[in-house]
Amino acid sequence: MEKKSLFISFVCRFLASLVLFSGSKAIESPQFTVIQSYSNMEIRLYKESSWMSALERGGTSFENSTKQGFHRLYQYIHGANLNSSQLAMTAPVLTTISTRESNYIVRLYLPNGAIPRPNPELNLGLDRWRSHCLAVRKFSGIAKDGSVEKEMEALRISLEKIWNESSGVVVENRFYTIAQYSAPFQVSGRVNEVWMNVSGLTGKGCLPLNKGQF
Repeated sequence: MEKKSLFISFVCRFLASLVLFSGSKAIESPQFTVIQSYSNMEIRLYKESSWMSALERGGTSFENSTKQGFHRLYQYIHGANLNSSQLAMTAPVLTTISTRESNYIVRLYLPNGAIPRPNPELNLGLDRWRSHCLAVRKFSGIAKDGSVEKEMEALRISLEKIWNESSGVVVENRFYTIAQYSAPFQVSGRVNEVWMNVSGLTGKGCLPLNKGQF
């Protein structure tokens, strides 16, 4: 009974945090510039950014791994850090999915400023991303196990139509990322994106990935 109560309490706090996604303009997000726009996707150049990450190695599914990883990140921003600091919720929540292994990484954006170290038992890591480019496709509805791979595949096909092998553009296919901006209980108007890293766009600043950008 105690475990059930703790789980219900966490779910309520989880929903309370993410409701900010749909109703507050104060939520901070990583900064980017759209450098190319198409009917069903766009290419963005993101500035340098920092993310706290939770690795779910051998995860059973996108949905479960996202919930479990976010649970640890939630604790971190609500005081489970060496400064006992309360940090603001940001958007989006990212889940990076490996296409070769059953590994998932859930991430939360950290705005500029002092970043407190997480408590060791949370097993979180800090990822610092340099400026890089992303191909982005927006989609609505709830991001589920059965839909995220289809959205990634649709983005991949769109990229193949505009760039061939001789273009010099490299699309990273070892992993892709689902970005969720909406509260989980929001029924309509949900905002999700699928991200794929791209490099090699001449003059656009699209640099190759750092080793730690998975």
